[in-house]
Amino acid sequence: MTRVGVVGLGAMGGRIAGRLLTQGRVVHGTNRTKAKADGLIGQGLVWCETPRTTAKRSDVVISMVANDVALNAVTEGPDGILAGLVPGSVYVDMSTVSPRTSRSLAERVESLGATMLSAPVSGSVPAAEAGTLAIIVGGNVDAFESVEPILRELGSTVTLVGDAGHALLLKLGINMSLAVQMLAFSEGLLLAESGGVDRSVALQAMTHSAIGSPMLQARSSLLLQLPEEAWFDVVMMQKDLRLALDSGRDQGVLMPSTTVTEEMLSIARATGHEHRDIAVLFRILSDLVTPPGPTLGSATT
Repeated sequence: MTRVGVVGLGAMGGRIAGRLLTQGRVVHGTNRTKAKADGLIGQGLVWCETPRTTAKRSDVVISMVANDVALNAVTEGPDGILAGLVPGSVYVDMSTVSPRTSRSLAERVESLGATMLSAPVSGSVPAAEAGTLAIIVGGNVDAFESVEPILRELGSTVTLVGDAGHALLLKLGINMSLAVQMLAFSEGLLLAESGGVDRSVALQAMTHSAIGSPMLQARSSLLLQLPEEAWFDVVMMQKDLRLALDSGRDQGVLMPSTTVTEEMLSIARATGHEHRDIAVLFRILSDLVTPPGPTLGSATT
């Protein structure tokens, strides 16, 4: 039985570890805050005090952390993942970080005689729990084939796309579209509602029309009532959009809709919604509605 380690047991990493446990896997794990792992420990997770120990005790180690800074924190230093990797082991980073950071880290892992795969995921908390994530993988083909059975326990689709940077570019492209769709959908819904259409009726009609993507169909209920725990919060999405915009500047790609959406997320953060689901964009737009002006030909004084 392949021993799997998971570093980062937050909203997504914790669900990934939990999913592996339900599949009968031996799972070691660690997190900056141990209290977040208590439920997983009760399910059988073997707690490790450091990322280094997690890596040393695992044949395959997975990390799922928030950003480049967090990835550096769990990989570097005497207690980091790199210090625990042994020749022949496979390290799978499922975080969404910059392509440049991922490629650099992959080179360092290779210098240790191990192999790194970048495997960012598309899908939120419910998909992680159900094992229906879409996993985009970049890296060595042999390493991919060795861990593919594990990845298929986590995702309904697992696609090898190239190197580590390629996987991240694709993931950023997906998240750009997700955020832009949410903003455009919110605009259309607000237009209908402000003109007198019941919100739930408008949602039903829109999600069953040509624009009703799987993402919008899954999230439409969130525009009626925001969840207590965000599926994908404003801070994390803005981080991804900024990474995408940076990559776009590097490659000379114009991203006007992404630029506007990132600005709207800044408004969401400034108004105290940083940890709400990105469906809060509808609420932000609603709060910005201005009263209609006089119609053409109306009397003036």
